Amino acid sequence: MSKITINTKTIPMLDLKAQHGPLNEEIKSALKDILDSSRFILGPNVSSFEKEVASYHNVSGAVGLGSGTDALYLSLRALDIKEGDEVITTPFTFFATAEAITYVGATPVFVDIDRQTLNIDPSKIEEKVTSKTRAIIVVHLFGQPADMDEIMSIAGKHGLKVVEDSAQAFGAKYKGRPVGSIGDAGCFSFYPSKNLGAYGDGGMLITDKPEISEKVKLLRNHGTTGPYQHSFIGYNSRLDEIQAAILRIKLRHLDTYNQKRRDIASLYTSMLGGAVQCPVEKQDIVHVYHQYTFRTNRRAEVEKDLHDNHVSAVVYYPIPLHLQVAFKYLGYREGALPEAEAAAREVLSIPIYPELEPEDARMIAGVILKTLKK
Repeated sequence: MSKITINTKTIPMLDLKAQHGPLNEEIKSALKDILDSSRFILGPNVSSFEKEVASYHNVSGAVGLGSGTDALYLSLRALDIKEGDEVITTPFTFFATAEAITYVGATPVFVDIDRQTLNIDPSKIEEKVTSKTRAIIVVHLFGQPADMDEIMSIAGKHGLKVVEDSAQAFGAKYKGRPVGSIGDAGCFSFYPSKNLGAYGDGGMLITDKPEISEKVKLLRNHGTTGPYQHSFIGYNSRLDEIQAAILRIKLRHLDTYNQKRRDIASLYTSMLGGAVQCPVEKQDIVHVYHQYTFRTNRRAEVEKDLHDNHVSAVVYYPIPLHLQVAFKYLGYREGALPEAEAAAREVLSIPIYPELEPEDARMIAGVILKTLKK
């Protein structure tokens, strides 16, 4: 097979140095202020950032946490999900989504995905509801909002709580509403690669229900209700003051960053449509393209040619959760969730970040098209 060579310039999946450059002086100034104040834990930047994120999502409460995984776990704790309960979720997501369910002793119940959106298929949820079902964790995968109307309708019918795993979707909207603000709680990750990324780990829970935000505030700090007073067993999960300061600066640029991602996605789709299955954007939603993920039954060839041209390409995710060794005890077998399994064989993600030059995006699409014409 002949090797396709178009490009010699290395293009990563994400260029954090390019994003940092214009913000460097402002971030240095913010960090100096923190060092001078010596307030490193639950200081004014955390408090201000929580208020800014709550305002951004038009909710009453936001709680800064140590990671997106912690946000998921503590949301379930706050909702009193416990051992013996079942929580419905998608098998096509990062491991933490289902991992958090096991932290509270509950059982993940996987529902297959929609072939186009790669999100949980609402039409398949109700058949998995049992007397033990207590909640649904919805994932807005790759920045694509899930079908929240139908999911919330099912949840209401059966008295279920809804947690939105919005780790990859900060700024995405569903029918005008920011994702994370629709269910009982929304969970975000600020891992450096996210659309809104810190310079280390970080996470946040948002909610419009004060009883949830107040309980999570206690849970994140050892269940502390006063000086050395602990009303229940809590956890240590506090967003770092330094990370909050950095995130406050980057939040002001987020909508611009997301629009640039959308522009690059539009360029990719205009070139690749018809050659691969491109991401879809349903009416009344705003996809923020944490990843640009397409499907092709010739993935291995495309991936190799991209790598030969010094272009990063990654498979998110090669093994659906129901087939992970860690979840073998649940008893799923290959073929149980065919759409998730097919996606795992066909998906490929290519570089998409605000600083990616349009000519580089065109080159990347060109490599893919040449491969598929062979």
